[in-house]
Amino acid sequence: MRIRTVLGTLALTLALVTTPNAFAEAKKDFRIAWSIYVGWMPWDYAAKEGIVKKWADKYGINIEVVQINDYIESINQYTAGAFDGVTLTNMDGLTIPAAGGVDSTALIVGDFSNGNDGVVLKDADSIAAIKGRKVNLVELSVSHYLLARALDSAKLSEKDITVVNTSDADIVSAAAAKDVTAIVTWNPQLSEVSAMPGAKKVFDSSQIPGEIIDLLLVNTATLKDNPNFGKALVGAWYEMMQLMSADSSQGKAAREAMGKAAGTDLAGYEAQMNTTKFFFAPKEAVAFTTSPELVTTMDHVRKFSFDHGILGEGARSPDAVGIGFPGGKILGDAKNVKLRFDAEYMKMAADGKL
Repeated sequence: MRIRTVLGTLALTLALVTTPNAFAEAKKDFRIAWSIYVGWMPWDYAAKEGIVKKWADKYGINIEVVQINDYIESINQYTAGAFDGVTLTNMDGLTIPAAGGVDSTALIVGDFSNGNDGVVLKDADSIAAIKGRKVNLVELSVSHYLLARALDSAKLSEKDITVVNTSDADIVSAAAAKDVTAIVTWNPQLSEVSAMPGAKKVFDSSQIPGEIIDLLLVNTATLKDNPNFGKALVGAWYEMMQLMSADSSQGKAAREAMGKAAGTDLAGYEAQMNTTKFFFAPKEAVAFTTSPELVTTMDHVRKFSFDHGILGEGARSPDAVGIGFPGGKILGDAKNVKLRFDAEYMKMAADGKL
């Protein structure tokens, strides 16, 4: 389960960082960090089954795939230079390494939440009924972002509700209390909360498609100095995407193994896949990454992050951290671009050039 929150981590991250490109060099050995979540289980399986090694060997390098049990800790370690890449969401990529000064590139845009995150109300059937309620969620997480977007859809704001910070580990037990009537969370907790008596999911991430995005982020300077690192990772990823999406005994075995590793079973993992929009084909990922909708999404994300004080201690506006996109479009400070969406390597995969 991915613990997707930035609360209390930014100061630590900034303290860990030295210089943005301090860890970049031409080298042979690389490490990427991942944590348990439906969209990142493929890295575990690809490593265990030798797919990562196959592609690393092709380019004469070594890639170690390391599981970190704490999601935020994995991002902190990447930001500090202990890893060359990390799995995370688009919002956390902006608010932790990028805001911390580490120039990073979204090498692989793997999927987006398409119902895995949701708002649940008791004794109500529309998001408008959230007005005046206390809302339990993991503060400053993608749940908080989803809430803000849900409120927008009902022409409400956070002034109309009261946020109650609740850890992901406690959200299900909190939701069971009679006086808790509004909850925002992600799967698998979302399924449990939605099934409670009187509970109804009134808004979910399928209503803001493409906004909660799962990425493989890598250090920009490391990628520039070591293009074979990017080629090997992208090659391994799309071989894995072809396998796990296959309607075959091998595909089923892969999904079953990933489900077991994630603490569920085949049915549970496939249910999570159904509320996740995977880009199984690289051309799908390229189209998404080069679309104007991604720019709009990241504009929402950076404004939310600034408004909630998680865009960096010295940020005076949403423009403080520059975000780059294919084709040269930039949001924010063009002299301080620290988060880059680059479709180059995914396009190589789409064109059969890896």
